[in-house]
Order: sequence, then C-alpha cells, then structure tokens
Amino acid sequence: MNTTQLIAIGLPTGSEWLIILVVVLLFFGGAKIPQLMRGIGKGVGEFQAGLTQGKRALKTAMDEAASEEEGKVEENKAV
Repeated sequence: MNTTQLIAIGLPTGSEWLIILVVVLLFFGGAKIPQLMRGIGKGVGEFQAGLTQGKRALKTAMDEAASEEEGKVEENKAV
C-alpha cells in the first residue's frame, strides 16, 4: 500500500462533510457558527504569528552561530 493511500483512508469524502456540517449546525445552532469560525480564525492567526516569530528567532540564532564560526576560522588562520 502506498503512502498516499494510507493518508487518505481516514479523510472524509463529500457526503461525509455534509453530515459533519449538519451535526455542527445541530450542536451549535446557526447563530453560534460565525462566533465559532471567528474564534478558529483568531487561533489560526495566532498560530501563524507564532510560527513566523519562531522562524525569525531560528534564523537569528543560525546567523549568530555562523558569524561565531567565521570568527573562530579567522582566529585559526591568524595563528
């Protein structure tokens, strides 16, 4: 069995998404859906901001490590 088939086994298809949508409407009601989606959107936005901040911190740390390594190489050449 190939990897794509393994991943796709548990994913809902078109009719299953419709059933999921109906169940969500029954649980939360029509008025709560916009609030729910707004909350999910804020969560995704915060996640993306955190991801960007983490990438920036990683890049800064890598740049600092590279500059320190270059300094050590320069010192060894001078000796």
